Amino acid sequence: MTDLERRIQGKIPGADTGIEVRQEVCDICAPGPHCGVDCYVRDGKIIKVEGTKNHPVNHGLLCPRGQANRQYVYRENRIQTPLRRVGPRGSGRFEPIGWEEALDEAAGRMLGYKRESGPESVAFFSGYNKWYRPFLQRLTYAFGSPNYGTESSCCFTASIMAWKLLTGAEKCSPDIAHCGLYLAWAYSGYYSAYLSAQPTLNAHQRGMKIIVIDHRYTHMAERSADLFLQIRPGTDAALAFCFANLLIQRDWIDREFIRDRVHGYETYKAYVSRFTPEYTQQLTGVPAEKILRAVDMMHQYGPVAINENGAALLHHRNGMQTYRAIMSLTALMGTFDRPGGNIPTYMTYAHSMAGFETGEPAFSAELRPALRPVGAERYPIWYDTVHQMQAMDLPRQIREGRPYPIKMLWAHGLDYRMWPDSPGMLRALETVDFFVDVDLFMTDSARYADIVLPACSGFERGEFRVFGGRHAAYTRPVIAPLYESRPDTDILFDLARRLELKDELITSDYDTCLGYMLRHNPSIDLARLKEEPYPVRVDEPVHVPGTWRFQTPTGKFEIYSERIARFSGQGFSPIPTWREPLAGDGDRYPFTMCSGIRRPNVLHSRLHDMPWLQSLFPEPYAEINREDGRRLGIQTGDTVEIFTGQNTISMRAVLTDFTMPGTILTYHGHREADVNSLMGQSDCDPYSGFPAFKSYRCGLRKRGAE
Repeated sequence: MTDLERRIQGKIPGADTGIEVRQEVCDICAPGPHCGVDCYVRDGKIIKVEGTKNHPVNHGLLCPRGQANRQYVYRENRIQTPLRRVGPRGSGRFEPIGWEEALDEAAGRMLGYKRESGPESVAFFSGYNKWYRPFLQRLTYAFGSPNYGTESSCCFTASIMAWKLLTGAEKCSPDIAHCGLYLAWAYSGYYSAYLSAQPTLNAHQRGMKIIVIDHRYTHMAERSADLFLQIRPGTDAALAFCFANLLIQRDWIDREFIRDRVHGYETYKAYVSRFTPEYTQQLTGVPAEKILRAVDMMHQYGPVAINENGAALLHHRNGMQTYRAIMSLTALMGTFDRPGGNIPTYMTYAHSMAGFETGEPAFSAELRPALRPVGAERYPIWYDTVHQMQAMDLPRQIREGRPYPIKMLWAHGLDYRMWPDSPGMLRALETVDFFVDVDLFMTDSARYADIVLPACSGFERGEFRVFGGRHAAYTRPVIAPLYESRPDTDILFDLARRLELKDELITSDYDTCLGYMLRHNPSIDLARLKEEPYPVRVDEPVHVPGTWRFQTPTGKFEIYSERIARFSGQGFSPIPTWREPLAGDGDRYPFTMCSGIRRPNVLHSRLHDMPWLQSLFPEPYAEINREDGRRLGIQTGDTVEIFTGQNTISMRAVLTDFTMPGTILTYHGHREADVNSLMGQSDCDPYSGFPAFKSYRCGLRKRGAE
């Protein structure tokens, strides 16, 4: 072997090897952290990926998913050309067609349904990815439909709802750099938000105390917790109420902040007074003495910052009220908008927070029609705060046609397994008149589409992005789009022109729309960003803690929400309240199912077919407490059946002491063991519409046992 051959085999960049290093960002878990990636390219193909050391987000680090980007891009089931269904839905029988024919047919169908049944009869949906969402939302509204919805109907958005109702902010980030105690509520930091783990550990080493509250004994609890509170899934609100009661009783509260800036304190004080440590122990399983110790630490080591969470605390029948209960502690302690507490912020662009304005909200929503979207009647608090389709109600409306029919669905990256009663959503895809799906891969959902359109990956397109710490970038493609794939935005602009929409922006192009969004922010220069290989710091003023102006009806931190009070006649409580998370027959279904535990190799169902990542966990498994296993005669490796009134699935059992007795933990998205098929479509939080993925009743038995 020659020296050149060895250099090529070693993937050494150079003019002689023909290998070039090009910078991109990973968008597998978008928006996520947007980790920088060095792509080694030879002959127009990616041959190696590494983390970008100079990137301000990941500093050279990549998680297992990011390290598998090459396999992600070159997956065998990439959609290569536009396709038209020629067999029964779900059969996977398609014929290739051209882009012009595909878009002409889709646009013709849309216009026909608009004439016959109104623009609201066409629904638009975004799953993964998220970078094109401002453009999809504007197109939806320019078309005249109110039915723009996303996978955020069951992820993340309920936390925005809670903060809007409490303070008017969209998010409040914990100021770990200055806090004395971190209330790590439902926080792991290794498999989820992995880049946050090291800063948390660094703060712990400098003296910050950590209380981990979780129903599972996590790596964070094992490595860094000064106190670990293992809690029954879905009972977090009761623990927050007990904390509040004890803080009030001991006068460990910020009376000045409460007097001047809190609305509803006396009502809340009266409500939480019954949550004694003993009563709370009965509800949550957390020993009373540990609850008392936690409150002592909150007083001794403050200021207290509380972990933000977009899923684990919200996927319960009482999720949004639980979130409000926990974050109301920042008002009692006076740590809202204070150094070392929780600092308010807002979305900058495409579900990412960078700390500066981009004008995206106005661009996305300024054409929103007055028609009420899917889910507005069933989830009025959602509609009042989010003003989008609550997609969890979409299968019901397709099935029932009330309050109006849904004839056509245009979707990007739709995954029917994200819905509760996933077979019910699949039946909706079978019965809707016309379904178009845009995706990278021929997924199980795409097999039910009438038209399938191939999107390209993030490595095959350039786009505007923002990053934490006030950074912005305009990425460049590292390879040409594979096959006949196109960027999602190009597809949307082509569709908008065919629909002859009376909007000069959504019928223009990507950069024109960006220029409109950024026209009031002169510190962002798109031309300069395109020339820079790494993100650029945007020169914008930083929010000064203590200066937040509450955007609520009372102009205060509303523990008692005046917006929710308008719906109190429909059974909604203006103050956070306790609700037992489990419903149904506890004798027949004595176990609590908690799905969606984080693993390093997967993201929902998007990565289950990738051999490298699949090899880490080759088959679905359920974590079961060791005591439950002994009682039912189950050993690690046995096949168990998990059942509800909806369905029965089979998985391998893994016995562990990390879970609580009576609780089953597993991951979702497996086609051979779809845990969401166990749920009913009614198993949702009435405030947000979020499904109770992490606390619903089920039964457990060893396969073959009576």
